Amino acid sequence: MNRTTKGTVWVTLALVGATSAVAVTPAQAAPAARAAATACPTGWGSTVESRTAGTTESVTNVRTGGQACYDRMVVDVPGAGTSGLGYWVGYVDRLHQDGSGTVIPVGGGAILEVRVTAPSYDPETGAPTYPARAGRPLPGVDLTGYRTFRDARFGGSFEGDTQIGLGLRARLPFRVLVLSDRVVVDVAHNWTGTR
Repeated sequence: MNRTTKGTVWVTLALVGATSAVAVTPAQAAPAARAAATACPTGWGSTVESRTAGTTESVTNVRTGGQACYDRMVVDVPGAGTSGLGYWVGYVDRLHQDGSGTVIPVGGGAILEVRVTAPSYDPETGAPTYPARAGRPLPGVDLTGYRTFRDARFGGSFEGDTQIGLGLRARLPFRVLVLSDRVVVDVAHNWTGTR
């Protein structure tokens, strides 16, 4: 091998070594980045959450959605804004219908009672604004494939409050948010904050 060939071999080996070192660095960083990306919000609890407020605007819809870290239920109250929306959300052993006290069976390992301080009827006429029936599943809500939600039953609407029983896989941490014209209930998939 002449001197020029040896120099080329060394330069080639140096470049291959530098490229290999660069390729190894991202592979080592990937698990840390992946761990950060799979972390879910923590700090939620399982004790009662409530907010004192009320509105005469009516509930028109209840919808659900599955997220990466939690399942979400949204109660729509158009025109209520944020200041007039109140709620009471907490775990109960049984769902007792307001007014009558009738027990409404709710499937799952735990029951989260959701009360929104808005009627599901027109206060002037008494006509329903949300087409649900007491004790029945929520209309248009299909919980197939959800990780946490198992059942959703309409309790009724009594004296300006709308009541829902949310059946869960188990007693899990939750949070309640008030956004413009809606109350949002998020229930985590687990207690650990992992996906």
